[in-house]
Amino acid sequence: MIAPLAIVSAAAGVALVILGVAFLLAGWRVVVGPTLPDRILALDTLSGTAIGFIAVLAVKTGFSLYIDIAIALGLVGFLATVAFARFVMSRSTVAERHSEKTAGASKKPKVAAKRSRANERKGKA
Repeated sequence: MIAPLAIVSAAAGVALVILGVAFLLAGWRVVVGPTLPDRILALDTLSGTAIGFIAVLAVKTGFSLYIDIAIALGLVGFLATVAFARFVMSRSTVAERHSEKTAGASKKPKVAAKRSRANERKGKA
């Protein structure tokens, strides 16, 4: 019969390999990601993967302090994701305002020209 510690050790080894692949893929998405939200999501995935690493190490070594570290990393990762999301939302709002200003600036001379023509007509009549 297989010893329970051998099963846990084998499962932890497999989990570390899978987490390593996930970490590499998420790191690649951070570097290559075409948009800022893709990079933010990849950073959140990296945080979750790091939490998984720490949890697997806690199970493998039996050192329970690692669980506290994983919880703290989870809280920091969540706050960082929320901060990045607010940044992206505020950035899109600024971009929308800028596009409205540039669109409004091109329309204003036309409106001003129409008003000046209307004022000329009133003056002549």
